[in-house]
Amino acid sequence: MAFHEVRFPDNISRGARGGPERRTQIVEMASGDEERNGSWADSRRRYDASYGVRKADDLAAVTRFFEARRGRLYGFRWKDWADYKSGQPSANTAATDQPVGTGNGVTIAFQLVKLYTSGAQSWTRTITKPVAGTVALALNGVAQITGWTVNTTTGVVTFAVAPALGVAITAGFEFDVPVRFDTDTLDVTLNFERLGSIASIPLIEVRR
Repeated sequence: MAFHEVRFPDNISRGARGGPERRTQIVEMASGDEERNGSWADSRRRYDASYGVRKADDLAAVTRFFEARRGRLYGFRWKDWADYKSGQPSANTAATDQPVGTGNGVTIAFQLVKLYTSGAQSWTRTITKPVAGTVALALNGVAQITGWTVNTTTGVVTFAVAPALGVAITAGFEFDVPVRFDTDTLDVTLNFERLGSIASIPLIEVRR
């Protein structure tokens, strides 16, 4: 899928709104009881970047970015300021934030993931766009400075030597969301010389 490894301007995305979307089918019986079925195994995120546009320079930046991506044609990176770390928003990332696998003495490649847990239930999110320079790894709680690499376009960590059987592999990182514009049109309004707005800049997460 066509994708540009470039991030939407942070100063504009910081004021955006949006979050995860689920697809649930609900059938209501004559008795009022319901049958519910989740159509998607994973959530998909939607955003509206228009809320971050505050001045004419922001309009110009969005227009340049939109044109360079050819509208909906190319995906790009997006920083979700509400959820961009492996740990708590108020804490620094740590190599023990997220479990990403257990060694078996053979496997050398592991996918970065983030676990969302509430009560006894949890959901595992695949992280494909870690931010370069932010990934830290640990084996059995001991930070590993060398001996591994990370592909920042896929989120796959590769060890030079396979972790031994039973070794817990954990990671800490910052990450972006792969998205694309969900429109081929920008409706720009320039109210004054230095003020302007765009009615809507819809973005949708892309699954690769």
